[in-house]
Amino acid sequence: MARHVPPGRAGVALVIAMGTLAAACAAPGNNSPQPAAGGTATSSVSAAPTCGSAPITMNGYFETGFPIAKALTTEFTKQHPNVTWNIREDQFAVITQNAPRVLADNPPDLMRLPQVSELVKDNLLKNLDGYAQAFGWDKWPASQLEQLRLGPGGRPRGEGSLYALGLNFSITGVFYNKKLAAQIGMAAPPTTLAELDQALGKAKSAGITPILQFNGGATGGLAFPLQNLMASYGPTGPINDWIFQKPGATIDTPSNLQAAQHLERWIKAGYFQKDVNAVDYATMMSRFIDGQGLFMFNGDWESGNLDKQMPGNVGFSLMPPVQQGGKYTAMSAPLAFGIAANAKNADCAAFFLNWVATDKRAREIGVEVGGSHPMGPADAYMPAVASDKVTAGTLAAGADVAKDDGAMDFIANATGAIYAKSWTPGLQKLVAGQETAQELLKTVQADYAGQLEGN
Repeated sequence: MARHVPPGRAGVALVIAMGTLAAACAAPGNNSPQPAAGGTATSSVSAAPTCGSAPITMNGYFETGFPIAKALTTEFTKQHPNVTWNIREDQFAVITQNAPRVLADNPPDLMRLPQVSELVKDNLLKNLDGYAQAFGWDKWPASQLEQLRLGPGGRPRGEGSLYALGLNFSITGVFYNKKLAAQIGMAAPPTTLAELDQALGKAKSAGITPILQFNGGATGGLAFPLQNLMASYGPTGPINDWIFQKPGATIDTPSNLQAAQHLERWIKAGYFQKDVNAVDYATMMSRFIDGQGLFMFNGDWESGNLDKQMPGNVGFSLMPPVQQGGKYTAMSAPLAFGIAANAKNADCAAFFLNWVATDKRAREIGVEVGGSHPMGPADAYMPAVASDKVTAGTLAAGADVAKDDGAMDFIANATGAIYAKSWTPGLQKLVAGQETAQELLKTVQADYAGQLEGN
């Protein structure tokens, strides 16, 4: 969810022959994970690998602007001083463009992943099934790993072998500025889509920017409110089927058209800032923190940051349904990291991913810095969070979505090119009045079909 990814965040979420897939964490003919530098060879997958005791330099390729990964690597080195990190950072849009070349030419041990179907098809990611058996990941709640599983050749998604793991499990929704909300008489978040529309209109009348959103560059942030509206108007199952490339799936449905037309009405009503097509993610965050808008569609990866930057002044809610008492849904996805197929220190990278999900301090960092629910066993330790923090709100929202089985992957994750080459330009044209809601969905569906046929 996309985190901007997103997102995923998704921040969200992108890029992505036929041939034999990379073997499970091992050399051909051997299902056992191979030893890390300085480590000891394992005789079977029942003996989980480690980082050993000899000095290791781990190469990482991470997303800039999101501190959770570096916070975790710093703590890992404190606990495992033989392991140091050489980390390269780029914006998600750059990672999306660079992923195939980086994984092929300079394979990192650990990498923030965009959409993974094409990366798996091209044998650029390590199959993690052997590690999943060794560490017991296959005993975690299945829903945590579903979006990270792929079939032979990279499709369909949602089933098959495991090719990534998340640093946490993110959820998206609507952040709001409590002080600005009070100015329009909004004492609690809207519980229906009509109430949200009313709040937007009141903000506009009061001279407050109703929604601060990014939609510039290669990652169109209006995909966040669009997908939330899709889930308000219709079921999440067909959306996930489309993202997971299930046969016959389409994004151009009657309920999705209602959602796109609702977004179009928001645009025409002036509910987004006038320069939304020129605003990138960082600028959106800066403006929201500066109090320049009431609502922002974003993910819980910002919860810790907002608790620090705007203490006590930020609320969070899930996108309200059309009808009172309707099902709560959300874009919800792991903050996906993978191991290059030819990574030098694959065992240590897998050990780190397992540590992130199971170590007490690592899980605390996941909540405090990442603002979201750590992955891992269902009964794993969860740190307490003060009720006045927005992080408490995002964690509670995640529980509501799990109860209603309302999680969706991010529509930007459907194919490797769909976000940068279809959703983003289409949403920018929608803002500019150069394309209608109906044309947007038909164009995206045609692009999607062409991309799947081309692969």
